[in-house]
Amino acid sequence: MDKDLSKPGKIKRYGVKGLLAVGLPFFVAGVFVTSGVNGIHSSIAENITKGPHVTASVQAVIPSSFAELADKMSPTVVNVKVTKIEKADLQGQHFQRRPNGEFFGRFFEGMPQPPRNHRTQGAGSGVIISKDGYILSNNHVVEDAKEVTVTLADKNEYKAEIVGRDPKTDLAVLKITANRDLPSAALGDSELLKVGDWVVAIGNPFGLNHTVTSGIVSAKGRIIGAGPYDDFIQTDASINPGNSGGPLFNMKGEVIGINTAIIPQGQGIGFAIPIDTAKPLIPQLVSYGEITRGYLGVNIQTITPDLAEALNIDESKGALVADVIAGSPAEKSGLKRGDIIVDFDGKNIEDSHDLPVKVAATPVDEEVQVTVLRDGKEEQFLVKVGKLSSDETLLGSSSEPAKGKWGMQLHELSPQIEERYGVSADQGVAVVGVDPESAAAEAGIRRGDVIVEVNRNAVKSIDDVKNSISQAKDKDRLLLLVQRQNGKFYVPLEQQG
Repeated sequence: MDKDLSKPGKIKRYGVKGLLAVGLPFFVAGVFVTSGVNGIHSSIAENITKGPHVTASVQAVIPSSFAELADKMSPTVVNVKVTKIEKADLQGQHFQRRPNGEFFGRFFEGMPQPPRNHRTQGAGSGVIISKDGYILSNNHVVEDAKEVTVTLADKNEYKAEIVGRDPKTDLAVLKITANRDLPSAALGDSELLKVGDWVVAIGNPFGLNHTVTSGIVSAKGRIIGAGPYDDFIQTDASINPGNSGGPLFNMKGEVIGINTAIIPQGQGIGFAIPIDTAKPLIPQLVSYGEITRGYLGVNIQTITPDLAEALNIDESKGALVADVIAGSPAEKSGLKRGDIIVDFDGKNIEDSHDLPVKVAATPVDEEVQVTVLRDGKEEQFLVKVGKLSSDETLLGSSSEPAKGKWGMQLHELSPQIEERYGVSADQGVAVVGVDPESAAAEAGIRRGDVIVEVNRNAVKSIDDVKNSISQAKDKDRLLLLVQRQNGKFYVPLEQQG
């Protein structure tokens, strides 16, 4: 259930190095922001707004003790035990995937093989958010679970139902039936958190039930590579394997985050999902088991200083539209490639990270005003937000060495080139070679990329590329629009020396 990101290579959940999802590891035994929703479950709706909850009032600037908060809030924290069935890795097959594996695999021919399926168990944490037994936890704690058992602070155990999961934000809602009112935690306002505020984490690290740790908010808005809704609270309150899904409390005893990941080689660096991300998700997870998000239909990228200079703009602010999806709400409203979105529905867009979260939080079919910079001037567009489907995102010939000033070897698109280099594009020219010491390599251009525009001019042939370069005002700078697989992005090239 844990994913140790300290080892080299990409990790499936986050796709980054150096992080660890903090559910307790499995062992062998005999892993947004929403549209408006009607019909919200009454107990959940009451919890998000107001209602009777267990809270603690500890107002000292430097607390002398966390005992009152820990005593009152610990009963709202639960241990989540998960059982799932995994396919066994047959011994011979295990060796076949290793160097000289075919040789070693022969030693297992004819030997008894382990069962093809075996039970594995793992554990994490959760927090009760309604008196009738709804529990908030992490998706990676309960993903693929065949059986989930929840243990309360009073040692009573209950079978839990997975009501809903959202892998994109790593949140899940469980439900137990206790036939009595349960102590529940109030959901706070993570937007009001300030760096330096005291926080308390309660969970089950390494199976040690109801462990209490304290610290401060180290940072807000941390991006750790979790996806388009990446926005984490960083804290130095100790978080360890088994804490996944457990609550991060403020000094009022309100949940302001759900603990989810750590950097294992760095002490005092843990991450929690802001509760403001979870609050609008919960009603949909309870009612429908999944999330409906708003959809704009643009591929966007952050404006770097180099891009700002290439685009001739003063500030590296806003989300640069690298592509507009055909038939999308953005295209229908008149947004174009090269626009810089600086405001969405009255909310400032400081960089590309801000836009997906705000779009996803917008109700489907709602009309919003979008402000863009186009050719240095502000323009407003009215966009009717669509529905994001599960498979969409918000946004992302020759073997001779590449030559020339920019270090790229180009080739006209053809079926042969497309097959050889895995290229799939309607127009442009293919990059079939890159000089490793060139400006193109420095900018990240790869073999198999397709150049769609040069200096904002569409290109369909190598001659088009040459003409756009020859007409450039600055002969040592280019702005390319590059297609890589199904996404497009701008790349500024600068010739050194």
